[in-house]
Amino acid sequence: MPVIIPENLPASQILKDHGIFVMNPERANTQDIRPVRICILNLMPDKITAETQLLSKLSNGILQVDITLLAIENHTSKNTKQVHLDEFYRFFSDIEDEYFDGMIITGAPIELLDFKEVTYWDELTKIFEWSKTHVFASLFICWGSQAALKYFYDIEKNIFKEKLTGVFEHIKEKPDSKLLIGIDDLFYVPQSRNTESDPIATRNHPELEVIASSEVSGIHLVASKNGRQVFMSGHPEYGKETLLKEYQRDSALGMMTIPSNYFKNDDPNEAIQTRWMSASSIFFQNWLNYFVYQETDYDFTSKKS
Repeated sequence: MPVIIPENLPASQILKDHGIFVMNPERANTQDIRPVRICILNLMPDKITAETQLLSKLSNGILQVDITLLAIENHTSKNTKQVHLDEFYRFFSDIEDEYFDGMIITGAPIELLDFKEVTYWDELTKIFEWSKTHVFASLFICWGSQAALKYFYDIEKNIFKEKLTGVFEHIKEKPDSKLLIGIDDLFYVPQSRNTESDPIATRNHPELEVIASSEVSGIHLVASKNGRQVFMSGHPEYGKETLLKEYQRDSALGMMTIPSNYFKNDDPNEAIQTRWMSASSIFFQNWLNYFVYQETDYDFTSKKS
């Protein structure tokens, strides 16, 4: 699905250089197709990298995907230039009367904070509540998943003794889930976190079902019984060198945890071994196709508040 993004968005040229189909709004408006409207609330510090990774996963199908990039209003970004945010991002107050087929909420490196200590928790919970009526299907990633499970299902998080980082083997707990169509029985997902949503509470909740998990890293994929909310503990959207950059950042701070199963022989001096890209691409297309496009009413996004 070609993504509809501004021509001058940095991700546009990066995606084109990788042979990924992107379309500017002017060209999209000449085609008689209703695009799938996706809102991405980007909580990651390096917003350009995060948006590029997600856009690459949402593209290259036969339908148009109209992207709205959303930022927290009451928060100053230290890692992304304000000019980029001013030009390409909107705030919740700008879009609260609009409807979206799907929404993605990313992770954020704030997992060791209590939820209510997060400076933008009030704004985030307003977005969560708004999504019940204005978004058909939502996908929550890493800390975004933990925050959503807390808000919607009152599931607390547990703190690890040391950071979980690496690329881990996962199994299908619900093989017939449409999220997993075309994905091997054993597949790999990057994980990078210090916490987890409580696994017992998650498994015991009557409105949730566990879709995939890892013997090492725990529950990865959870969905609400109606399929309108999907929660991921990991980062299948990560690029080849994302864990490397996180390792280098952590090492500079004195945290020397080497990502497992990422470098050849687990040696940071050797090559990175990517083993999650295929499953990742399939997963995002499955979510977009089976949980968003095929389920949303044609006129859902044309509603008026």
